[in-house]
Amino acid sequence: MTTTITTPATPATKQHTVLDSPYGPLTLVATDGVLSALYMTDQRHRPPEETFGVPDPEPFGEVIQQLTEYFAGDRTAFDLPLDLAGTPFQRSVWAELLKIPYGETRTYGELAEELGKPGASRAVGLANGKNPVGIIVPCHRVIGASGSLTGYGGGLDRKQRLLAFESGGTDDGVPALF
Repeated sequence: MTTTITTPATPATKQHTVLDSPYGPLTLVATDGVLSALYMTDQRHRPPEETFGVPDPEPFGEVIQQLTEYFAGDRTAFDLPLDLAGTPFQRSVWAELLKIPYGETRTYGELAEELGKPGASRAVGLANGKNPVGIIVPCHRVIGASGSLTGYGGGLDRKQRLLAFESGGTDDGVPALF
């Protein structure tokens, strides 16, 4: 099984838990027992905490295991169901992000081309920025056309560190910061 994005149903229950990571605390949110969000501290587009539901680590065992393996360098792809709320276009962008291999990057323009929407790189960037499950849906792997590190909801420092980590400790000669 691979990580898949489903169209969310009307949420019945939400739970959340917090996982410590090399990138700071990660708030995991489940809707009806399925991962629906992963938020970093100070993340852009992070909703109010009262929307995360009750604290309950129960639905997150497999998510925590796979994230732990990823941070240890033992996992390069996630195998989790996801319940992501977004427009059809946003979900198509997020599905395309899942195709970017570990340690590789794509530009916003390349993603727009893959979606059959050349010239929609700005719309792809906006959808990328609204990704509710960073790291697992690897929006950090998207860069500007010039190769520059452009916006990242979790902050450019985290984006740089994630790319450096996935490239074996360096990214264009920049050492990993953790």
